[in-house]
Amino acid sequence: MLALVLGYMVKGGRAQATEPETAIFAGGCFWCVEADFESVPGVSGVVSGYTGGTLENPTYRDVSHGGTGHYEAVRITYDPERVSYPELLSLFFRSVDPTDPGGQFCDRGDSYRTAIFVSDPAEREAAEAAKAEARSALSQEIVTPVLEAGPFYEAEAYHQDYYRQTGLILTRFGPKSKAEAYKLYRKACGRDARVKALWGDAAAFSGS
Repeated sequence: MLALVLGYMVKGGRAQATEPETAIFAGGCFWCVEADFESVPGVSGVVSGYTGGTLENPTYRDVSHGGTGHYEAVRITYDPERVSYPELLSLFFRSVDPTDPGGQFCDRGDSYRTAIFVSDPAEREAAEAAKAEARSALSQEIVTPVLEAGPFYEAEAYHQDYYRQTGLILTRFGPKSKAEAYKLYRKACGRDARVKALWGDAAAFSGS
């Protein structure tokens, strides 16, 4: 009888397990945002992609050339029992420059702007609260919009986990693995230096 009761308890526990949830953020170069959030406990995966525009099934070339309305963005899958949506929002704001309307760091243009894409009223409320908190913390206008989520198109395979890739490419520093090239790009772009200057000790990531 005890074994039977325990069996039902285990089944009940499995049935009540929290389902993974997703968050969609645009924070400039999606390689960097992906690298940052894949380091967060409770995040099970991050996918780079395009969203917010009108063109169906866009390519990197389409988006980078402009005119599609799409942002470079990431879709974060997370366990809400380990990390909450408000916590992810706080990390997001503290990993970007939300005062910059023209892009992020050395990457300029509409596709590199910041944005939060929400799928329901609860996410919108949390995002607006996080935006207000960021405004108060920085005492500056926050230009990051809170937008309704639409179709999210996964970027090409070569963009996924770029910061981990070992394949060689030619850079101005000579042949480097993609992972090494990514680190050189991130430093040269000034991402971490600017975030540190803006947020100080509250900066969320440094050189992921």
